[in-house]
Amino acid sequence: MDTDTAQPGLQDDQRGALEAAHRHAVAWLDSVGERAVPPRASVEDVVVRLGERLPLDPRPATETVDLLASACEPGLTAMGSGRFFGFVIGGTHPAALATDWLVSAWDQNAGLRLVTPACTAVEDVATGWLLDLLGLPEDAGVGFVTGATMSNFTCLASARDAVLRRAGWDVGTLGLTGAPRVRVLVGAERHDTIDLALRYLGLGAPEAVPADEQGRIRVDDLTAALASYDGPTIVALQAGNVHSGAFDPFAEAIEVAHQHGAWVHIDGAFGLFAAASEHHRHLTAGYQAADSWTTDAHKTLNVPYDCGIAIVRDRPALRAAMGMHGDYLIQDPAGDPLDRVPEVSRRARALPVWAVLRSLGRRGVAELVDGMCANAKALAEGVATIDGAEVLHDVCFTQLCVSFGSDERTEAVVRAMLDDGTAWTTGSRWHGRSVLRISVSNWTTDAEDVRRTVEALRRVAAAV
Repeated sequence: MDTDTAQPGLQDDQRGALEAAHRHAVAWLDSVGERAVPPRASVEDVVVRLGERLPLDPRPATETVDLLASACEPGLTAMGSGRFFGFVIGGTHPAALATDWLVSAWDQNAGLRLVTPACTAVEDVATGWLLDLLGLPEDAGVGFVTGATMSNFTCLASARDAVLRRAGWDVGTLGLTGAPRVRVLVGAERHDTIDLALRYLGLGAPEAVPADEQGRIRVDDLTAALASYDGPTIVALQAGNVHSGAFDPFAEAIEVAHQHGAWVHIDGAFGLFAAASEHHRHLTAGYQAADSWTTDAHKTLNVPYDCGIAIVRDRPALRAAMGMHGDYLIQDPAGDPLDRVPEVSRRARALPVWAVLRSLGRRGVAELVDGMCANAKALAEGVATIDGAEVLHDVCFTQLCVSFGSDERTEAVVRAMLDDGTAWTTGSRWHGRSVLRISVSNWTTDAEDVRRTVEALRRVAAAV
């Protein structure tokens, strides 16, 4: 095949395609603050705009980018809006967004230390900054994975292998067939991705320990559960309940778990960064004594998607669980980034993390966390002035759940808010009740966003 003519126009059109993408991206970002938050088009609408038949002949890259942007724009949710409160997914900080564009342009496979020294250097620096900022052991192993689910998977894989190794079983060689039972204890209100990761790992369903009225694991019940089994055990705790924002009592829970020889993992997908704030660090008191920690930089830290962070105190345990070897690989005897994650090929995820940390600095990260918490409290205070509305828990971090009386009325408010379009709030169930759930995790949310959201809720609640 003649490579000069195999893809006519694509090489010449590269600059035009990039310029088109930049133009569309800027137009989108300029619109996010004022547009209705929900999408205006359905899946079917966008499919029609894209065209269902694969073209026979090549098309210019610029034309393809223009088509994609124009077809998709009506079907996009303004998740970067300061009034998107539907899930804990943050926005994208400018430094992280621009850096993520560079990550794609540089096109580096960041798995091997010696092959991509620039990416590894940035990852090393970002790792050190993160551990220092969060007050975690400076020699912990850190892997940059796709998100909180795979961070939990990575940490719990390290835990599974370690507790079985202590019991005299090498899971890497022998597998799980015939292995001692690994019992996993979790709070009744853990995030479902813990269960998912355990299923991936062949450990089955965890045993739920009762939680208190705020959603925190009860240490007395945890103590009783630990005393009932002396085999390999993992305890999974939580920094930030997805409904109430509550944090488990780490000091007491970790102490009793370690007394029984358990590995303690903390799922802090969005809550781990409370440790970076002087005003909210008390929520994480004692958490540094755990054995592994999960967080997700696209949540509280506001980097683009595809950036979970797995932190394991025992670096060799992480490498034993995740590492691999291949004769064709150019590996560093000191270890490589791929030794700390489930993938061999991966993008340079640490670069946007470094960019946000470098841009904000220690004080800026603390202010980011404090600002989200302040906005959550302001939303709670505003909601409390709406007739029939009730915040169902202490607002200690960035989450709040609201009831508007009966389940039927609450569900009607949830639907009406999406129809209204001012803000995106979602429905859920918590403690047997239908709730409207608000998650504050965007760096752009400000007092005006709070005011507009409260007024929309007041308007909608009055109408239903």
